[in-house]
Amino acid sequence: MTPTDRSPHALLLLALLLLSGLLFFFGLGNMGLTDRDEGRNAEAGREMFESGDRLTPTFNGELLVAKPVFLYWLMEQSYRLFGVNEFAARFPSALFGVGLILIHYLFLVHQRDRTVALFGGLMLLLNLEILGLGRMALTDSVLIFFTTASLYGFWLGLHGTGGVRRWIWAFYIGMAVATLTKGPVGFAVPLIVAAVYLTWMRRWQDYWQKGAPLAGMLLFILLAAPWYAAMFLVHGDAYATGAKAHTIGRFLSPMEGHQGTIFFYLPVVLLGFFPWSALLPVPLYRTLKEWYLIRRARAHPGHTETSELDLFAALWVVGVFVFFTASATRLPHYIGPLFPAAALLTASYWSRCLHDPTTRGIRGSIHLMMGVGYLLAIGFACLPTLYSTYASKMVREFPLAGQVDLGSGPYLAATLLLLGMTLVGYFGLSDERRGGAFWSAGATLAGLVLIVIVIAIPHINRYVVAPPQELAYAAGLNLDRQDQFIAYGTVRPSSVFYAKRKTLFVPIGEEDKIRAALKETKRVMILLPESAQSKLPAEANGLVPILKRYGYVLLANQPMVTIPEGAIPPPPPTILGH
Repeated sequence: MTPTDRSPHALLLLALLLLSGLLFFFGLGNMGLTDRDEGRNAEAGREMFESGDRLTPTFNGELLVAKPVFLYWLMEQSYRLFGVNEFAARFPSALFGVGLILIHYLFLVHQRDRTVALFGGLMLLLNLEILGLGRMALTDSVLIFFTTASLYGFWLGLHGTGGVRRWIWAFYIGMAVATLTKGPVGFAVPLIVAAVYLTWMRRWQDYWQKGAPLAGMLLFILLAAPWYAAMFLVHGDAYATGAKAHTIGRFLSPMEGHQGTIFFYLPVVLLGFFPWSALLPVPLYRTLKEWYLIRRARAHPGHTETSELDLFAALWVVGVFVFFTASATRLPHYIGPLFPAAALLTASYWSRCLHDPTTRGIRGSIHLMMGVGYLLAIGFACLPTLYSTYASKMVREFPLAGQVDLGSGPYLAATLLLLGMTLVGYFGLSDERRGGAFWSAGATLAGLVLIVIVIAIPHINRYVVAPPQELAYAAGLNLDRQDQFIAYGTVRPSSVFYAKRKTLFVPIGEEDKIRAALKETKRVMILLPESAQSKLPAEANGLVPILKRYGYVLLANQPMVTIPEGAIPPPPPTILGH
C-alpha cells in the first residue's frame, strides 16, 4: 500500500471504528440487566471481583458451571475500571464487538480491497444480531470475536506465504480462548468449518504441511486445559457433572424450554442479519453450485465468478447453521458465529453487482429486502395493538404490563422502515443508481437501532426492567450479612446483582421456605410483585410494605429503612386508552 493509499484507508478505518463505537457504546448502561443470562453473568463477575477467587465462578454464592471463566475475568477487570454497574458488565461485549468489526475489515482489506472491506465491515456491524449481542452482558460477542479470529488465522496460515503463514497460530489460540469463553462450542465451530473446507477442497495434505497440527493442538491444550483441569481437581464431580449437563446435555436435549423445529434458525438469519440477509441466498447458492461443479471436474476454477474465499465463507455459513440446527437446545444468538462469513459473502456479491449491473439475482434480492422491511414495518405498526390485546398474559412477568403503553417508538420504527425500504427500491432497482441502496439500507438499520436506544429502552427500563432492581438495591442497603433477602415469585438473577448479597429465591408454591425464614429472629425483606402478595403464607401478614415501584413491593419485618437517594415515589404510568 503506497503512502497516498494509506490516508483514505486510515480515514475509512477511523470512520468505521467511530460508527462501531457509537452503536456499541452509546447508552450502554442506560437499561438495567435483563434476566436471566445477563443478570447471572454480571453477578458471577461481581462475585469474582468481590472474592478475589479467579478460578471458580459462582452465582449467589454457589458453584456456577454453565459457562467457563473468561467472560468473568473480563468483567472483573471492567469492574475495577468503571465500578460495579451495568456499563461495566456490558463493556467486554461492546469492546469485542468493535474488535470484531476491526479484524473483519482488516482481513478483507488484505484479501480483497478497501471497497469490499468497507461493505463487509458495515454489513457485519449494521445488523440486529451483532449489535444486540455486543450490547449485552453475554458470552456471545466475545465468542464470535475469537471464533472469527481463529478461522481468519486458519485461512491466512493455509494460503499465505512467508510471515503471513504465522497467522496459523491464531487458529489455535482463538479456539483456546473461545473454549474458555463458552466451552466446547469454542473449538467445535472452527474445527467443523476447517474440516468441511479441507474435505471439500481435498487439501488435508496442505494442512498437515502448513498448519502445524500437532504443535497447534498442543498449544490449544496448554492454553485451554489448565483451567478445566484445576476446576476438576478442586470441585471434582460437582463441576464435571454440571459442565457435562450444560454442554453435551444441552446439545442432546432441550434445556430450560429452549427448543424449536429444524427451521428455527431460518427466520433468525432473515431478521437477525436484516437488511443484508436478502443478499445472502444468491451468493450462497451460486458459490456452492459453482464449486460443486469444479469438484466434480465439470468446470474449471478459472471459469467461476466466485473465489475460493467465497467458498470458505459459504461452507462456514452452512457448517455453523447445520451444527446448531442439530443441537436440541436452540436460541437465536447461538448462530452468531456465522455472521462474519455471511457479511463476507454479501459484501463480495454486492461489490460484483455494482461493477456488473447485470449480475444475476440482484433485482430479486432487492425485492426480498424491501419485502422483509415492509413486513417489519407492518409488524412495528401493529405492535401497540397486539400488545394491548395480549398484555394481560404478561402480568406474571411484568405486573404493569396491562397498564403501560409502548409509547411512540413502534410508530417511529415503522415510519423509518417504510421510508428506508422505499429508497432501497428506488436506488436498488435502477442499474445506474444501485449504489444508493446500500447506504439507504444501512442508514435505515442504524436509525432503527438509535430509536431503540434513545426511545424504546428508557421506556421499557422505567416500567419493566428497573422496578424490581431498584427495590433489590434498597434491600441490599438495609440488610446486614446475617439478615435474609427473599425474592418471591419469578426468579430474576439480577436481583442478586443489585442487592449485592445472597438471595433466597422462592417460586410460587414453595412458601414453606418463607415460613422457615420468618421463624428466625433476624431481619427479613421480601421482594415480590404486588399481585402475588395474597399468596404469601399467613406468617407474612405482619410484614410492613417499605417501598413500592411500578407493581412491585418490598416487605420487611422491621419498618425502619434507609431509602436510596433518588428513590422518590414515581409518577403514575401512562395508561392504555388514556
